[in-house]
Amino acid sequence: MNIRTIYRTVVAAFFLPVAMLLSSCDEEYLVFDTTNPGVYFTRDTLEYSFGVTPVDIKRYTFNVPVRIMAALSDETRPIGYVVNADKTTAIEGVHYEFGDAVIPPNSIDGYIPVTFFRENLKDEEGNKIRFQLSLQLVENGYFEPALDNLSQVRLLKFDDMIEQPKWYTAHGTKKWPEAFGSWHPYTFIKIVEYFHALEDILPETYAKMVKSFGENLENVPYGDFNAYSVILRKYIVSPLYNFINDPANRESILEEYPDYPFDVPDPYAADNDPIN
Repeated sequence: MNIRTIYRTVVAAFFLPVAMLLSSCDEEYLVFDTTNPGVYFTRDTLEYSFGVTPVDIKRYTFNVPVRIMAALSDETRPIGYVVNADKTTAIEGVHYEFGDAVIPPNSIDGYIPVTFFRENLKDEEGNKIRFQLSLQLVENGYFEPALDNLSQVRLLKFDDMIEQPKWYTAHGTKKWPEAFGSWHPYTFIKIVEYFHALEDILPETYAKMVKSFGENLENVPYGDFNAYSVILRKYIVSPLYNFINDPANRESILEEYPDYPFDVPDPYAADNDPIN
């Protein structure tokens, strides 16, 4: 037996069991995919507030995200779930309604759509309160709950309240930049409104800011906008200042918010520090 023959024999002896192992793994994976199609929630925190949205928006659909552990399909497949009544304070048909909970064709990601009714998010005395809705995944013939118990249950909280955003200093105290004037819910509503307008003006920058700070500026580390200070001043604080100080708007603002302070400073005043 020459050297070349010996080499071929050794190579064949090495690769045959590896190929058999890979084939075995593929078979096990396919069996898992077809006989144990699992579904689980992908996000831990589920919250929504109408607080910073324009007052004319009366409904909002929140898509609760889920994901499957199964083979793709050309069909739309429903997701099984139930409401945990003992952990739910909202009433279906009064505070919310469900849409079709599905996994779209050729996707592993789906959603349970929940539409909130803004005008009903109050208690019997008319005070705005926070409601919660507990959802649990269940088997439905297409999928069965996967992973651990924590991946099968989620608590969705929603309201129409406006709270000071959770921007904290390095010492753990809430921060509200002086460039915005005194904290007031209406000021924050306008800030978020002008922030959303950036999507049409500077779409790439807007996308980056959403990724860093959240869709409604809910996650601004230390209340510091860092590299976006110039953009914030030009496209958000400046139009806010002009709107608040326009005499034509004063009466309507006071009608809605009688305690509004009207103290947003001029962002281009010589003694005004950069926004941070």
